[in-house]
Amino acid sequence: MGNRYAKSQIVLHWLTLLMVILTYAAMLLKDSVPDDLASLVKNLHFNFGLAVFLLMFIRLGLRRRHGTPATTPQLEEWQEWGAKIFHWLLYLLFLALPVLGVLTLAYGGKEWVLLGWHVPQFVTPDPLLRRLIKSTHETLANTGYFIIGAHTLAALYHHYLRRDDTLRRMMPGK
Repeated sequence: MGNRYAKSQIVLHWLTLLMVILTYAAMLLKDSVPDDLASLVKNLHFNFGLAVFLLMFIRLGLRRRHGTPATTPQLEEWQEWGAKIFHWLLYLLFLALPVLGVLTLAYGGKEWVLLGWHVPQFVTPDPLLRRLIKSTHETLANTGYFIIGAHTLAALYHHYLRRDDTLRRMMPGK
């Protein structure tokens, strides 16, 4: 394996980041666009979110297949455990958010479009359950800012202060 992630893991890592940025951007823009574009921006948010979900599943498969390269120099045991826990939180977050988003739409009785396909209603609408799921979705999405920020700061800490290969092993290139 060497000290780098597989190229497929690197590509999907950065593609996932792009989709996460687009998902959050669409969410933030939905109230700032003219009314005739609001539906489009909401659908973009849903579709980008589902793309994140699919990419995370693929990444889990690649992680299982290729593993995770060791950091050089080796991390202390508590840092190793912290990194593992944190990465699993990221996976869990970006798998849970799209599911909660879909359930919010479904229990709200809202029609939505997935890549041009009108998704049929598959549960009985329930406004109370919708509100609870939507609140959970929004709370987790807001928590995502901190988790993403901490992930980024940890990578920069390792690169610039600890001077290990944590960031380099996920960078595109050789």
